Amino acid sequence: QVQLVESGGGLVQPGGSLTLSCAASGNIFGIYAWGWYRQVPGKQRELVAVISRDGGTNYADSVKGRFTISRDNSENTVFLRMNSLKSEDTAVYYCNAAPAGSRSWGQGTQVTVSS
Repeated sequence: QVQLVESGGGLVQPGGSLTLSCAASGNIFGIYAWGWYRQVPGKQRELVAVISRDGGTNYADSVKGRFTISRDNSENTVFLRMNSLKSEDTAVYYCNAAPAGSRSWGQGTQVTVSS
């Protein structure tokens, strides 16, 4: 069972930046594509960025050009650099394999964009 620990969230003003990190336990990190997801109360969790095993990336239209996903296979870590943050980016952010399937989730990290 892979354990996931997200960090790096916080309160930031509109237009600001944050970098999220996700550390995954176990020795299977390198075989999966990984994604960053976000969820706001009352809505379904959505996938916002994906990075494949070989480093190819895809983004939701809502974050394209502002967010950058990256991974460090040697450290079992995936990152999300978020620039030009907007109030609508406020959510709890999670990482997981992509697709996540029935895998368990970490506790997430709260990102709040507000002046």
